[in-house]
Amino acid sequence: MFKRTFLLLLAATATLSAMAQKITYPATPKDNTVDTYFGEQVADPYRWLENDTAAATKAWVEAENKVTFDYLKRIPFRDKLYQRMREVQDYERIGIPEFHSGKWYNSRNDGLQNQSLIYQSDTPDGPQRVFLDPNKLSSDGTVALSSYSFSKDGRYAAYVIARSGSDWNEIYVMDAQTLQPTGDHIKWAKFTDATWQGDGFYYSAYDAPEQGKEFSNVNENHKIYYHKIGTPQSDDVLVYHNPTQPRRFYVVEMNDDETIMFLHEAGFGNGSNVFVRDLRQPGSQFIQITDDPNFRYSFLGNVGDKMYFRTNNGAPRGRVMVADLKKPGFNDWTELIGETENTLQSVQIIDNRMFLTYQEDAVQHVYVHTLDGKLMHEVNLPTIGYVSFSGRQNRPECFFILTSFTQPVNVYSYDIDANRYTLFRAPKVNFKQDDFETRQVFYNSKDGTRVPMCLTYKKGLKLNGKNPVLLYGYGGFNISMPPNFAAARIPFLENGGIYAQVNLRGGSEYGEAWHQAGTKMQKQNVFDDFISAAEWLVANNYTNPEKIAIEGASNGGLLVGACLAQRPDLFKVALPAVGVMDMLRYHKFTIGWNWASDYGTSEDSPEMFHYLKAYSPLHALKPGTHYPATLITTADHDDRVVPAHSFKFAATLQACNGGPNPTLIRIDTKAGHGGGKPIAKQLEEKADAYGFMMYNLGMKFK
Repeated sequence: MFKRTFLLLLAATATLSAMAQKITYPATPKDNTVDTYFGEQVADPYRWLENDTAAATKAWVEAENKVTFDYLKRIPFRDKLYQRMREVQDYERIGIPEFHSGKWYNSRNDGLQNQSLIYQSDTPDGPQRVFLDPNKLSSDGTVALSSYSFSKDGRYAAYVIARSGSDWNEIYVMDAQTLQPTGDHIKWAKFTDATWQGDGFYYSAYDAPEQGKEFSNVNENHKIYYHKIGTPQSDDVLVYHNPTQPRRFYVVEMNDDETIMFLHEAGFGNGSNVFVRDLRQPGSQFIQITDDPNFRYSFLGNVGDKMYFRTNNGAPRGRVMVADLKKPGFNDWTELIGETENTLQSVQIIDNRMFLTYQEDAVQHVYVHTLDGKLMHEVNLPTIGYVSFSGRQNRPECFFILTSFTQPVNVYSYDIDANRYTLFRAPKVNFKQDDFETRQVFYNSKDGTRVPMCLTYKKGLKLNGKNPVLLYGYGGFNISMPPNFAAARIPFLENGGIYAQVNLRGGSEYGEAWHQAGTKMQKQNVFDDFISAAEWLVANNYTNPEKIAIEGASNGGLLVGACLAQRPDLFKVALPAVGVMDMLRYHKFTIGWNWASDYGTSEDSPEMFHYLKAYSPLHALKPGTHYPATLITTADHDDRVVPAHSFKFAATLQACNGGPNPTLIRIDTKAGHGGGKPIAKQLEEKADAYGFMMYNLGMKFK
């Protein structure tokens, strides 16, 4: 009866009339689901939308998409915007060269290829030949390459793929000389690479999920296996499994010589525990060397028994330490390079020198040290932007990439001893880079905290309070927001828009204290930082509330959802993508339980429940409120943040919105959380999202 009534209601769905902002949404039935948390009842009337494979949910998705795409196709300049985005996207993208087993490899995309290819050459700048083309793995570009690795002797290459944007991985093996497949095939792997030892590799996987629930059921019991080349997966050896801790992640890592193996245990704190095994000793077992999962430990390399690590244990902004394999416990580690006032973001060992990348007010600086910790020099980078170095511990070749808000990735070669870089490869772009400038500003958040923000816009900007602004943020999980290039943003900038990227609390910009200040019962700080950024832009005459759009994805989608609910008067447009919208139930799907270290859960305590419920986007919406024009985006194969979050939020927002602004949801197919999405799908989604934004901001596209 429920299904029949629902389908009849869907038949009454109307189309909007010539962009008059009068939209009739699909009628979304409510059920009587009620949950009780510490004695308080909370209704969840759209619980049935969590069943993403049910016929009723599929019908609802189809009906919502019809309304959304009918609206989007009537935006006058949508097709022209798409064509301009396509032009800007059509530039050659070349990855950084990497050395493996006597050959050089790098990624390359001619411009509009759905997936980048892997090329092989004999020297970094020598003639290139195709090594692996992921575009041949599917007809529509929805199979993406996650990683690839080589056996130590260079005979085999294992490559990890993801289908339709899912976090589920498959692993294949090819002969690295003939490029022919070996027939080896691993299924149901997740959050893993292929880590080689001898004529096989280690990988992490889950048991095959229940059919029909592959993208929603909780993932439990992560296991590590060893696969020997030429054998079926059913013969793989179970190397490690901890059935007493089903909701933890386990991965292995190997040093270059395949003499030391590390086991990392994560998923129950802000960092991990580390175990080590000396493979030179027959019958050796893993020895636990750290015991506080709230700290992070990154293995950098070794010289004999001396092992180098980057950690924030005892140094909230990070330091470099040395451990002895013969006495590896953390209490016996020694400090090599101590904590500074800036945040240590990454460390690479190249040609037996250490490259330390620090963040200073969200701007990167790189310093080179000897292996005994002595400072050699700072790298004089060509410009301010995001930088990443690459090379091997025992080889002299060194490269780095550099990108900014208006500069795609450039590749440089670097002479370590001379402290001199040379431009190795730079793309030719289809827009005028010199037309734009970026300025970093600082403002005070609600509680007085000083927060950095980068503004990018056309030169000659007038502070008349009328400029359209796209405000972007993330604010969580110790993830920083460095400058980055996105071709889709260029047409918005060309048409007078300001792109504002905020370094919110919850990230890693100022170390662990900055991260913790945006977690659990401090999460409201993140929203206050974002709201204060918009208020600062208004107060300083950059814009006004009728010209501000906000955008964020995943945890950033939560940010947008919470802020549009808390301050609907401050924003004209909201673009929450694949967001965590139901803070009371997020931990009940796939790997949502892993986010509890940042969020807490509704089951922790009455205080935590009430705090989460207060800002949860799904629960913070109020009937009759005038909400911003909102385009929610999600995808059917998102098994990171399941689409039920966006489904329930969209239904609730449509029911609550008392104003004239459209509140739409765009549900993509054969796509997931965003990783590996083919260029064709990226362009379509961005043209829809930015077309919706620019139209509702009153912009005219030239």
